Amino acid sequence: MKQPWYSRRWFVVALHICAWALLFSLPYLLRTVSDHDHHPQHDKDDKSNAGTYVSIFMNLAWVALFYLNAFVLIPRLIYKKRYLQFTGLHVLLMLCAILEFSILMKIFFSDLGFDLKPALFNFFIYLFIAALSTAYKLISDKINADKLVSEKENENLKTELSFLRSQVSPHFMFNVLNNMVALARKKSDLLEPSLIKLSSLMRYMLYEADEDKVSLEKEAEYLQSYIDLQRQRFGKNVEINFSTEPFTENYQIEPMLLIPFVENAFKHGSGIVEDAQIDISLIAKNNILQFFVRNKYNPQSSETKDKTSGIGLTNVKRRLNLLYKSNHSLLITQKDNWFTISLQLNLH
Repeated sequence: MKQPWYSRRWFVVALHICAWALLFSLPYLLRTVSDHDHHPQHDKDDKSNAGTYVSIFMNLAWVALFYLNAFVLIPRLIYKKRYLQFTGLHVLLMLCAILEFSILMKIFFSDLGFDLKPALFNFFIYLFIAALSTAYKLISDKINADKLVSEKENENLKTELSFLRSQVSPHFMFNVLNNMVALARKKSDLLEPSLIKLSSLMRYMLYEADEDKVSLEKEAEYLQSYIDLQRQRFGKNVEINFSTEPFTENYQIEPMLLIPFVENAFKHGSGIVEDAQIDISLIAKNNILQFFVRNKYNPQSSETKDKTSGIGLTNVKRRLNLLYKSNHSLLITQKDNWFTISLQLNLH
């Protein structure tokens, strides 16, 4: 998976440099121009240069503190629940920072006496940098941990979807081959065209079904080929109605997502069923797919078929929940010896 540009190291480094530059330039940006005193100009320049040196050394110390706390102290102490050592080290580092400031002031401003205010000021700066560093590390680690969990979930979902899809093909082939066996036993003239249809189905399964998405038009052609095979098998024993309309857009759909519903209709809608009838409708308009399948069934024989139904509807329900989540609705009803499935998908 390609890493997004905002996660690349060069961008992160550049962002940190910009953040530090902005933070350390704030005192100069906010400084007022009312700095008029009675000292000679060369004295003011000397003090300004000395103050710049002190500021540079202290800023380097704050940067070092930030990354030392974020990448050493927190992982090795906070994450290991060694809070007392963490606190003790920070007290020691704070004293070192105040001592460094005092030494720098003594070097560059030897004429100044001891003043408590700068020490207190650096104490609060230390607390600010330490808190900022801690927040940065905890938040960034939380984001990375959530990202890792999300990636693992996605991989698990891909693995599960691949497994579910791999189940569909053998299940489907098992049913179709049974149809071929039935035609062979009858020595039917329909066996040859049925084998041709079967080869087109296998071509779709081998070369198209491995894709994440296929065009809805190809999926509809796949359904049509399967329904034609069933028509050849059952002839006039089952009334089969399949209606669809030309698709106005190049819609995409998960391959072999609709076929389990049709398989289920033929499984339960044929055999010992009075006036057997199967109605199938597929319409896609305004980014909404509406798929409707219903079949008559015999309550007595369907009980036996349910025990050997294999993956069937359980498989496709799981795939719908994984792929479309709240972007689909599936309604299954059984009433007056009619089994009805109504599926609606948001294809956008």
